[in-house]
Amino acid sequence: MQKRLGVADRVRLRLYVIALGTLLRVERAGGRQARSGPRGRGREPPAAWWRARARHRREGSPAYGVRRVVGNWPSPRAGRGSLFLTYEVLALKKALTLDTQVVEREKMKSYIYVHTISLDKGENHGIAWQARKELHKAVRKVLATSAKILRNPFADAFSTVDIEDHECAVWLLLRKSKSDDKMARLEAVREMSETHHWHDYQYRIIAQACDPKTLIGLARSKESDLRFFLLPPPLPYLKEDSSTEEELRQLLASLPQTELDECIQYFTSLALSESSQSLAAQKGGLWCFGGNGLPYAESFGEVPSATVEMFCLEAIVKHSEISTHCDKIEANGGLQLLQRLYRLHKDCPKVQRNIMRIIGNMALNEHLHSSIVRSGWVSIMAEAMKSHHIMEASHAARILANLDRETVQEKYQDGVYVLHPQYRTSQPIKADVLFIHGLMGAAFKTWRQQDSEQAVIQKPIEDEDKYTTCWPKTWLAKDCPALRIISVEYDTSLSDWRARCPLERRSIAFRSDELLRKLRAAGVGDRPVVWISHSMGGLLVKKMLLEASKKPEMSTVINNTRGIIFYSVPHHGSHLAEYSVNIRYLLFPSLEVKELSKDSPALKKLQDDFLEFAKDKNFQVLNFVETLPTYIGSMIKLHVVPVESADLGIGDLIPVDVNHLNICKPKKKDAFLYQRTLQFIRETLAKDLEN
Repeated sequence: MQKRLGVADRVRLRLYVIALGTLLRVERAGGRQARSGPRGRGREPPAAWWRARARHRREGSPAYGVRRVVGNWPSPRAGRGSLFLTYEVLALKKALTLDTQVVEREKMKSYIYVHTISLDKGENHGIAWQARKELHKAVRKVLATSAKILRNPFADAFSTVDIEDHECAVWLLLRKSKSDDKMARLEAVREMSETHHWHDYQYRIIAQACDPKTLIGLARSKESDLRFFLLPPPLPYLKEDSSTEEELRQLLASLPQTELDECIQYFTSLALSESSQSLAAQKGGLWCFGGNGLPYAESFGEVPSATVEMFCLEAIVKHSEISTHCDKIEANGGLQLLQRLYRLHKDCPKVQRNIMRIIGNMALNEHLHSSIVRSGWVSIMAEAMKSHHIMEASHAARILANLDRETVQEKYQDGVYVLHPQYRTSQPIKADVLFIHGLMGAAFKTWRQQDSEQAVIQKPIEDEDKYTTCWPKTWLAKDCPALRIISVEYDTSLSDWRARCPLERRSIAFRSDELLRKLRAAGVGDRPVVWISHSMGGLLVKKMLLEASKKPEMSTVINNTRGIIFYSVPHHGSHLAEYSVNIRYLLFPSLEVKELSKDSPALKKLQDDFLEFAKDKNFQVLNFVETLPTYIGSMIKLHVVPVESADLGIGDLIPVDVNHLNICKPKKKDAFLYQRTLQFIRETLAKDLEN
């Protein structure tokens, strides 16, 4: 019988009986087998061995009192990992039967690891000799250690384990991590994560023996050692005459074209049928909407190169928002293919982020969790969580939070990122602060420190008090640790295609409804909330709150809203409507221009309705507004939101000598812009944070 064990190739398990002290078999996966008798490598088993085997075939009865060792070492020929099983009979009374389930049954028993050594006889005694030496050393200690262990018996799975005194803690923690008591399980994971004095093989014991819940918990524990995580399983070979690009196109082609809006269908077809050059040519429109803001509009005459892989990935991101399409992605080998792409594009963060978005969307479906864990994504994300790059760590945090059903009830849909806390924590979370960027912003870069873009490229600064790429995650989280800080990103991945999309660009009403639904799924409304928005994001906040007030299921969002900060929000419209159509599209490519004009009926109604609503609910409000113009290139100079437009009609209005881009980007932590924001949050949530 054959059973896939998660190693390089299939390993054959056969039926054998051996005498005490005999190594059963050492067999390289995919290589020639090497028999081992009682005296060393290459010797034939004794006659008693063959008689016992024949008796087993006649009687078919089981034996007991068996110890086994499992380990792995790289094949010197193939350069790949292999697995060996050795069994030693301590009390031979009947014939021994081994079947393909033995690995699963004995998974929790003791592992003895043999260090990697050369198989050259001239260099050492060989792998069989080393294995037998370790076996005999363990057997000599069985009687002494068993007596101590069995004074306080473990569960059945641990009752015959042959371990030394200092190893008891490992097995006790493993047993505790499988307890029926949830609090005991969480405590076991915490204790594991705080352990840093174990040997390598002890971490590997945990890695091989723990269940998925424990593995995910360790990945979401800040102090966890990365040795808790095994390397992902080897990826399948690419098909002959194929490439990752072609397989990605095939994966996309295999997904249903139903339940998608017209734009996604259009660009799925485009990604499948066109080369990267024609895609770039057809792209059209301005591409700066991807989240880097107005400074990148300086090169609006240039169109960046686009690859088929990137277009396919962005289309798959949207497919992965549909549960049935996630099933198709998993069934067609998407988890492995995406992992191959993730490794190939380690120097391309944008590709990796799109891949993590797909995995994060798939993790919303609990029936896919086992497949995600088996494919090795938890190990990859555990490493990504420790990255100094905030975007990478935040994408990984979203995936692991969606996998962690032990401590997380909320589900974080695409575009909803928790900036704090990203790990499991004992700190009680008492309130939420939400950051909503403008239509040309992004969940992370909108909230970076002012004038820090060049500093990131030239030389990262470790002191986050002096420099940060995302001040809500670093400064605010440190100053207010009892807050859950969420930043959202909406519809930026396909925005650069919208210029030629058959579907008209989406309005504030559409976006607010979509975003409100995602935030409610993330548990927004269950705690007191402060909303912080920049530019057009403020209009989305106003629309969301008005819509929530009309829906009974969203009543908690309204009841728990404590305050709102508006950074240069055009409550009364913008001067943009006075400029040419090209300039207006340059600044706001994803919104109808008419919604920005001062005489827009929709904008006026939104302002009037919200002002009355906010006064009735007694929301605390703080308004900031820029006083300096914003330069685009060397020729265009715009005062995007004038002071009179940023005045909501309630709350303080504070002019700041910065432009539209920098109104939400403090120069440093002790700058007025940040300190006034921090003061507002603390005062608005004072009662909630005290309770």
